Amino acid sequence: MKLISIPKNKYEEYRLNAIFDCYKWDPQFLDNNTLAKYVLVLKESEYKKLATLTEQLDVETIKAEEFLNQNLKLSKKLAIPKKIYNELKKMKNYDSKKHIRLMRYDFHPTIDQGWMISEVNSDVPGGFAEASLLPLLAIKTLNLNNNYYSINFGEILANSISKKVKKNGTIMFVHCTSYSDDRQVMQYIGDLMESYGFKSIYGACNHLKFINKEAFSILDGYEGKVDGIFRFTPLEWLKDVKPKTWSGYFDTITPSCNHPIAIFAQTKRFPLIWDILENNNICLDNWKKLLPETVEVKKAKGKDGYIYKPECGRGGEKISIKEACDDDEYNDILKDIKKHPKNYLAQKKFNSKPLKSSDGKYFHICLGSYTVDGKHAGFYARISEKPRIDSNAADIPVIIERNK
Repeated sequence: MKLISIPKNKYEEYRLNAIFDCYKWDPQFLDNNTLAKYVLVLKESEYKKLATLTEQLDVETIKAEEFLNQNLKLSKKLAIPKKIYNELKKMKNYDSKKHIRLMRYDFHPTIDQGWMISEVNSDVPGGFAEASLLPLLAIKTLNLNNNYYSINFGEILANSISKKVKKNGTIMFVHCTSYSDDRQVMQYIGDLMESYGFKSIYGACNHLKFINKEAFSILDGYEGKVDGIFRFTPLEWLKDVKPKTWSGYFDTITPSCNHPIAIFAQTKRFPLIWDILENNNICLDNWKKLLPETVEVKKAKGKDGYIYKPECGRGGEKISIKEACDDDEYNDILKDIKKHPKNYLAQKKFNSKPLKSSDGKYFHICLGSYTVDGKHAGFYARISEKPRIDSNAADIPVIIERNK
């Protein structure tokens, strides 16, 4: 694995092409540029190893969530919000063959030459265009030869959707419509599905109503039955929607990506029920090998070597890696943990191995590895000078170098 610099005389054109051709509309967070000036290159052997690990994790995750769906009482330790938990009882009709299951496992290289995962983005993982179009742009920008290639995540996802949604049907892309960064994710996959012959419409989660468990759009000018749902609104946000149309997502027979069954693995409390799952013959060997020990906050109190993470955290925010926080932020996190300990989990800290770039700088890597319906589907990566990968991190394309 290595970092290749994009030459200074090519970077500005690369950035403009990313904005206008690769759906990277706003490559900025506050004052920080979030489009890396590098390309991440994996050896083909590294790619194959990660793909295998990802699929092994996915087998375990899918078996666990389908077991919990049929044995809901055993999920109590997950502390799923009551409003959502009450709706989970409707999911007994879930059929994995009818829905599209998308996940992203976040891998980090460690100083012992191995890999650890920090979490699975089980519910609404993003990074679609960055995982599909940016690598192609990078290969073109650097004028690389045929020894380099990339995996087009978007095409893999689109093929899966095409197999499960009625031909030439209408797909509603459900997202938080006030956020351009959400819309760019939806617009990319929506435009791609239109190239496959589907009709794409875009709305908020309360722009759908459900009749006899089928989804219908209530958008002005787009009223009518919907043949597929692509949800990019997090489940824990749905519960605050009024009127209560959101409950229809849990038992709909309209093909969905992602179905709310994703909630079981999305919560960071998932490891707290591993003993229950293993007692019911659910193998979690790969999870136990790759995820650092995770416990309740009270069990880590006074012990060294733990960091704290929000149980429903997203994007790396509010994780108490001291060297990645300024003093005020770190102290604020500790105060919040003391006040609301049940909103956090303690996790053994692993030592992320920074990668040295071709121009001598060091960056920490988060390599998101996708699965679609159980099969590896590509990579979305971010880099940061600090060991916490959060909103300040930069998106970086991932390409693969063929074995020589």
